[in-house]
Amino acid sequence: MLIIHQKITNKNFSYIWQKFIKRNLTVLGIETSCDDTGIALIRHENNENNRVLANILNSQQSFHIRYGGIIPPRAQDLHRAKIAHVFEECLQEAQISAQEVDAIAVTTKPGLPLSLLVGLRFARFLARTYNKPLVPVHHMEAHALQARLEHDIPYPFLCLLISGGHCQLTFVRGPHEFLLLGESLDDAPGEAFDKIVRRLRLYINPKYRQWSGGRIVEEVAKLAKQPEAFQFPLPLAQTRDCNFSFAGIKNNSFRSINKQERKEGTPPDSAISNYADFCAGLLHAVSRHLMHRTQRALEFCIARNYFEAKPRSLVVSGGVANNDVIFDDLSNLAKHYNCETYRPSKKYCSDNGVMIAWNGVEQILSNFQSLRWDYYNLDIKGKVPLGVSIINEVTKSNMKCKWIQPRRVANE
Repeated sequence: MLIIHQKITNKNFSYIWQKFIKRNLTVLGIETSCDDTGIALIRHENNENNRVLANILNSQQSFHIRYGGIIPPRAQDLHRAKIAHVFEECLQEAQISAQEVDAIAVTTKPGLPLSLLVGLRFARFLARTYNKPLVPVHHMEAHALQARLEHDIPYPFLCLLISGGHCQLTFVRGPHEFLLLGESLDDAPGEAFDKIVRRLRLYINPKYRQWSGGRIVEEVAKLAKQPEAFQFPLPLAQTRDCNFSFAGIKNNSFRSINKQERKEGTPPDSAISNYADFCAGLLHAVSRHLMHRTQRALEFCIARNYFEAKPRSLVVSGGVANNDVIFDDLSNLAKHYNCETYRPSKKYCSDNGVMIAWNGVEQILSNFQSLRWDYYNLDIKGKVPLGVSIINEVTKSNMKCKWIQPRRVANE
C-alpha cells in the first residue's frame, strides 16, 4: 500500500503518483447531497478496467414521501444516523479494509447544505483516521461523467442532465471543463412528475408508494387506451435557446386534472378514470420538450465544430434518464445527427456513491492536484453553477430548427 504524506513536494508527488496510477487505484465515494446516503468503492485497474467493488445506498424516500417533500433538518438527522453503518457495510461488501483505499471522493456541491455537511464531515474523519487525501466532487459533474464508467465515451460529448432537482444541457470537454448551454428556468422534470403524480393521487395505489413520480408516469402510460386524449402546449415554443421550463406543463396538468375531476365527480380519495391516458399525454409533452432543446444544442455544437473530428456522443444522465420512453426519443433524435446516445445503467442513474467515486477517479487521473490534504479548506456550497455558462451565446445564435418528432408522432 502506498502512503503519500503531506510533506511530499509537488515534484515528488507528481513522480510518485504517475508511477502509482499504473497500478490499481481504489477510490471511496460519499454522496449525501439530498436524501440518499450513498457510499461506494471503485477500483481502477491498470489504467483500463474499472470495477465497482461495492455500492450501498440508504434511501430516505419512505420517510419524506409522507410529508410531500424533503425536510432538510430531518434529512440531515437521517444521514447522521446511517452514514457510519453504510460505510461499514460498503467495506464488508467490497471485502477490503479502509487502509486499502487510496483516496476519498465526497460531494461538496451543489445540494442541501445540511445534507452535504454530513458527508464532508464524515469524509474528513475518515481522511484523518486513515491518512488519505480527499477529492471534492461537484454533484452534477459526477452525473455527467457517470456513463464513462461503463461505456467507452471519448471527450468531448454533449450531456443532458435530467433529474428531480436539475435539468441542464452541458458540453463536456474534460473532467474539469464544462460549457453550460441551457438549464431549467423553474421546475426540474423529475420534480414536475412528482408533483403531478401526487395531485393525480396515484400514490393511493400501494404498488406506487415507493416509486418516483417519473417511474409511475412511465408505467401507467403503458395502459393508455387513448394516448392523444390530453394535449399540452409546448413550453418556450417562441424562445430560440436551450433553456427548459416545466412549470407550464405542471400547471396545465393541474388544470386538466381539476377539469376532469369536476366532470366525473371524482371522490377526494380517488384518481380520475382515464389517468393512464393523462400520463401518456404528460410523458409525451415532457419528452417532446426535452427533444427540442437537445436538438438545438446538437445543432449549435455541430455548427461551431465543438465535436471536432471525433465521434459525436450524447449522454443522458440523472434519475429521469431511467425513463425508457424519454431515452428512446432522445436516441432517435441523436441518430439524425450521426450521434451515439448513452446513459448509465439504471441502478446508477439516480444519486449514488458510485458516480462520486468515479468522478474522483477521473479527477485524479487527469490532474494529481485534485488530491487534497488541506481538509479544512474544503467547504460545502448549496448552489453553484455547472462549468462556464454560454447560455447567452446560444440565445444570440437564434437558431431555428426543423424539429425531429417523437416516435409516437412520427408513426401516426
